Amino acid sequence: MTRDASTDGESPTDDVMRRLRTATATEHQQLEDTLDLMDDGLTVARLTTVLQRMHAFWVAAEAGLDSWAAAHPAIAAGLDWADRRRAGLFAADLAALGAVPAADPLPEVPAPASTDEALGAMYVLEGSTLGGVFIDRHLAALPGLAGAGPVRAFSPYGEATGARWAAFRRATREHVTRGGDADVVVGAARRTFVLMAQWCADVQQRASHPTDPPTRRRGAAA
Repeated sequence: MTRDASTDGESPTDDVMRRLRTATATEHQQLEDTLDLMDDGLTVARLTTVLQRMHAFWVAAEAGLDSWAAAHPAIAAGLDWADRRRAGLFAADLAALGAVPAADPLPEVPAPASTDEALGAMYVLEGSTLGGVFIDRHLAALPGLAGAGPVRAFSPYGEATGARWAAFRRATREHVTRGGDADVVVGAARRTFVLMAQWCADVQQRASHPTDPPTRRRGAAA
């Protein structure tokens, strides 16, 4: 779930994207440590549990962003929000692994109260596609996941990942330049990281819980 490590040339020290990277560094690292998707011993069972948690979080977060988009359709269209939604991709990945979304209640993710808050939440959701490129490569190289099915939600844009992230950076900077509140953007991003880390805090324990039924791969005997 690696954050943006690039800038559009030289940016001032108060650049909102620089502030986002710096201010959310601790929360971001906490989330990466929790998910541990770069673990060489990652199993299909644990990957499935992570995907179930990610699916539930994206469903909740996207519902809130959809409400914001309905109130601000022109801004949402400018951000290409409709094509950035990924909950369906997480569900498809689970199906490819022979699993289904978890039946747990959805996490409580407040709907953005403003475009500032929407951009902060999207910083976390969209930023995860950058690290997703490396996660995809790692998953493809793990013998334990061979034949487990394709995983697309972590890196949904393929070769367009960099361009999509650059477009989001530009839109965020332009919003703040036009009078948006960078403090609110940063606060919303930190809150989103914290909520996601809390929601995923028990993925390792759940994946190895002795009472959990084994995950069936596609084509496995019933």
